[in-house]
Amino acid sequence: MSRLVLVVDDEPNIRELCRLYLEQEGYTVEEAVDGFDAAAKARALRPALVVLDLMMPGKSGFEVCKDLHTLDIPVIMLTARGDEVDKILGLELGADDYLTKPFSPRELVARVRVVLRRLDRSGPAAAPAASEAARAPERLVFADFTLDLAGHTLTARGKSMDCPPKEFDLLTMLCQNPHRAFTREQLLERVWDYSFYGDFRTVDVHVQRIRKKIEPDPDKPRYVKTVWGVGYKFEPGQE
Repeated sequence: MSRLVLVVDDEPNIRELCRLYLEQEGYTVEEAVDGFDAAAKARALRPALVVLDLMMPGKSGFEVCKDLHTLDIPVIMLTARGDEVDKILGLELGADDYLTKPFSPRELVARVRVVLRRLDRSGPAAAPAASEAARAPERLVFADFTLDLAGHTLTARGKSMDCPPKEFDLLTMLCQNPHRAFTREQLLERVWDYSFYGDFRTVDVHVQRIRKKIEPDPDKPRYVKTVWGVGYKFEPGQE
């Protein structure tokens, strides 16, 4: 069965372009013309992914992004050229990726494929072999937070924290490789599963969000540290 992608944009030509290329790749496509239509169809159809224009009349794409985050539906947002604030806010609201208009429809298809492939790998079918699972720890415990890998949950200072999939994957990878510095490109390749596509700012935004959740003082991080001129590394401290 083909995967359902919901395309949300108030411009008919954008919707038609997305439909044409996505259907050529074997996806089933539904369209929504505004934010209210998008929210209703997302709840009714539960698509595998939503391509979402942020700037729409009525219910904005930012509001829809919040709704989709609660439904655990991945989002690729469409933003106007140069609107970095919109990109950052969209990522902070839980969007998985973004494209800047005007965009290449082939790039859209590639990003849809990457996001869905990453989600498939994190699902039950992608579970490690029994022998590997037996060796791998199910919980990573540190002074200020705990990662439950089996339950896919984050607890910080005794409180359960909302942690979207990519934040969790990024934090897990860093925690499992303590003291090792990763470049932003390496993090994009390992967590987002692409190198050419994407923007290093995506990594920075997710690191900022992680720090707000696990660091006693996000402005002076003790765990996820910046390695100037390189990227980021994880320092476990006293566990």
